[in-house]
Order: sequence, then structure tokens, then C-alpha cells
Amino acid sequence: MTPAAGGRLYVVRAGALTTVQDAGRPGWAHLGVGRAGFLDAPAARLANRLVGNPPDTAVLETTLTGCAVRPDRPVVAVVGGAGCRVTVDGRPVAWGAPVRVPAGAVLDAGPAACGVRGYLAFAGGPAPDPVLGSRSADLLSGLGPAPLSEGDELPLGEPASAGPPPHAGPVPWPGAPAELVLPVHPGPRHDWFTGAALRTLLTAVYRVSPHSNRIGLRTEGPPLERSRTGELPSEGMVLGAIQVPPDGRPVVFLNDHPTTGGYPVVGVVPERALAAAARAVPGTPLRFVRA
Repeated sequence: MTPAAGGRLYVVRAGALTTVQDAGRPGWAHLGVGRAGFLDAPAARLANRLVGNPPDTAVLETTLTGCAVRPDRPVVAVVGGAGCRVTVDGRPVAWGAPVRVPAGAVLDAGPAACGVRGYLAFAGGPAPDPVLGSRSADLLSGLGPAPLSEGDELPLGEPASAGPPPHAGPVPWPGAPAELVLPVHPGPRHDWFTGAALRTLLTAVYRVSPHSNRIGLRTEGPPLERSRTGELPSEGMVLGAIQVPPDGRPVVFLNDHPTTGGYPVVGVVPERALAAAARAVPGTPLRFVRA
């Protein structure tokens, strides 16, 4: 995808945290480079499909408070993911469906009414220069474009087609879970925890902490007791690893997680289950169950 001549996207309101994300940069962990990419891949890919993009085209990922942008050329856009009020130059337009945004008009995705992360897809997609094959921002390493700020501008890519595919009506978007249930495989260091701690992990009700971010979903609930003391040498970390820091409360690693770590990993959540974690608002009840 190459930037369209003169096609730019100007940031009018950046929101709490808005980043450019695509499918990420898997395959570089051996060099200490994390994956990054869409936290809620099903929602991002659906938004891309609705504007006629290939599924892994870059989008804007918002966090709780949405954002507002102004294109300098007409563009077809979709606001999906977290439900919110959407306007074009102050006039309400459809959420979760393609809308035509005139050149110079402001597309505003408001605060999330449900869920956490919204996705703004544009025909052609935002097209900052790729780093290691991806346009994704990685909050931990700093690779890729920085989180958006008011006044920033991004190039827009050329649309893949003349317009979006025919829209057949309402599309079922995945919603925020009332209860987050995450399957768990035993981790490489589960034997660092007492039997009581392992039972607690699989029976207690935790809650999603407001301190969660793209690096990890933090939890509030009973701490897990170790069966041994001491520290581990740093070892490789994978997406979905449940690391247990000194406070004993599990942290589920998400897309911007470190590639190595020295706290024991008690379990691993399969990747397919992590999109729901990206949608869970702070305070959501969370249960870990045996995979």
C-alpha cells in the first residue's frame, strides 16, 4: 500500500490513547522485538472489510475516549469495536457501518458506551512508514509511530477498490463481556506455586484492573502464593503468558508485552481468547478456567 498523493488525515482530538495498528510484527522476538498489532483483531478486521480493505490494513485503535480526525480528501470510513456515538461535522452517522466523510469534514468517534477499544478504518488505511514490516505502534519498545497527539497528520493509503463492498444491513459486532472467562494451559513455572495457589487461580473471581493496558491485563483479586523463593533468570515470554509479579496478582500479557521476563509464568491463555480481554472494561469479573 502506498500513500495517496496529497491524502492526509489530521488529528483534531487524540483521545486518551489512540495508536496506529495493523496485524503487527510477529517473528522478531529472538531479536527482542515484540508483536504489537490489533488488540481486538476480529473487530479491526471486520472494520477493514466494511471499507473494502484487506483485513490486515492499518487502522486507528482508540481507548475509552475515542478520537476525532479530519481527512483532506473524501474517504469511506467505519467506526467499530467499542460502541460509541459517531458524528461527521457534528451530524450523527452510523456506528459500525461505512460512512462517507467529505474532504475537510471532522469524523468524531465519541467516548465508549460499551467496551474499551474502538477501531477507525479508512479506505486505504493510515499509512505511516512501516518498521520491520508493520505500521503498528509498540508502546513498550517505542517502535512504530508514536501515539497520536492533536495536530498530528498521517498519510492515507490508496483505496484497494473504488468503494466499499455492498452493505447488506446490520453487522454483528463482538460486544464487551459481562464476565471475562479465560482458558488456561499450565505454564512453564506452575510448579513455583503452591497447590492452594493453583486452585485459587482456577476457582477465584478476579476483576479487570483499571491499570490494564496494551502490555498486559492486570487483575484485582486474591494473590497467588509461591512454593519457592528466589528469582528466575530472565526467560522468553509469549503472548497470553500469565506472569505473577511479587504482589501475587496475575498479569495476562497482551500484544505489547516484553519478550523476556523474570517473574514466573503460572499459565498461558490461548491467543484466540485474548480479543475478549481487549474488550473487557475495568471492573469486569474475570475467571480463569482450565483449557
